[in-house]
Order: sequence, then C-alpha cells, then structure tokens
Amino acid sequence: MAEVANINVDDAVLVRQCRQGDSAAMERLILKYQNRIYNVILKICADHDDAAELTQETFVKVIENIDNFQGRSSFYTWAFRIAVNLTLNYCQRNARFGFSSLDAEQVRYNSQPGRVLKEFLSDDSSPDPVAMAENRELCEIAVESLKKLDDAQRAVVVLRDIEDMSYAQIANVLDIELGTVRSRLSRGRKKLRQILEAILQ
Repeated sequence: MAEVANINVDDAVLVRQCRQGDSAAMERLILKYQNRIYNVILKICADHDDAAELTQETFVKVIENIDNFQGRSSFYTWAFRIAVNLTLNYCQRNARFGFSSLDAEQVRYNSQPGRVLKEFLSDDSSPDPVAMAENRELCEIAVESLKKLDDAQRAVVVLRDIEDMSYAQIANVLDIELGTVRSRLSRGRKKLRQILEAILQ
C-alpha cells in the first residue's frame, strides 16, 4: 500500500528515478496511468483482451525507451502517443477499428459520448438532442455511425470529443500539425452528422 500512497509523486521526479534504475518509480508511473491508457485503447480497438495486451505492450515500450524521453511533453502525453500508435497500427494490420466497447448503456446525455451526440446534432435542423440522447436505439445508431468514419478522422474524434484532449495534445499524440487536427475533426464531425441525419430522416 505504501507504493500506491506515493502515486502522486511528480512525474518528472519519477522519470528521473526510472533512469537511475529505480524499478519502484516505474511501477508508480504504471499504476498512475495504466487504467487511463487501457480505457483509451479499448475505445479504439473495442476488444478487452486486445486492449489488455496493447496496454502491456505500451508499458514495455515505455520501459525500453524511458531514456529517450526528452521531456518536451508530459510523460502521460508521451506514453499516450505510444499507446495510440500501437493501437492504430494493430487495428490497421487486422482491418479492425471499432467502437463496440461503447454500448448503448454507456452513451447517455451526461456521459462524454452522450455529449458528443449533443454536439454533432445540436443545430436548428436537427431533432432535440436531449430527447435523442435518451433514446437507446438512437444511441446505438450513433455508436454504429462512428464506425463509418475513416481511421484518421475517428482517432481525432475519439481523442477530442470523447477523451476531451486539447488540439495541441492531439497533435502531439498523433504527431500531426494543429491544422491537420482541426481539418480532420471538422471533416469527421461533418461526416458523422451527415450519417446520423440520413439515418434519422
């Protein structure tokens, strides 16, 4: 329990200790971020076993490359980039990139995915987003619609609208320009809105 109690030690201190060979410091970093990274991977690959394996692979790479971490971003952003890249590569190899992990019970108006629904459909020509978000069938349609975005757009939509990352964080994680983040997000949201509106007509 003493290890967990020290979990709030500053990441920079823990990274420095890791580089000095302190395995307990690495364990604290893993404990601090493993659940967040696992949950993001699960949203992308939609398989619990694959997410667990990819999370483990992420931290293996973190351990192997900790000496190369430059500190230009936060440790979490750096680890997050490793996780997202591993997951995208895995999904592309397996032609599988889905959202089955976001079931209708999770997509509620007050949940993050529910707020995505509200944002995509909150214009004058759309039905009332509150009423729609309370409709389980609509939530299922929304989740299925997310699967129809291409990989690049879907990744940005997940990171921005579900994980609530800033544009700068997304650019850092995906190693793309800020303008690319904005354009992919705009195109992804527009396409998703079109898909949903076509279904709901």
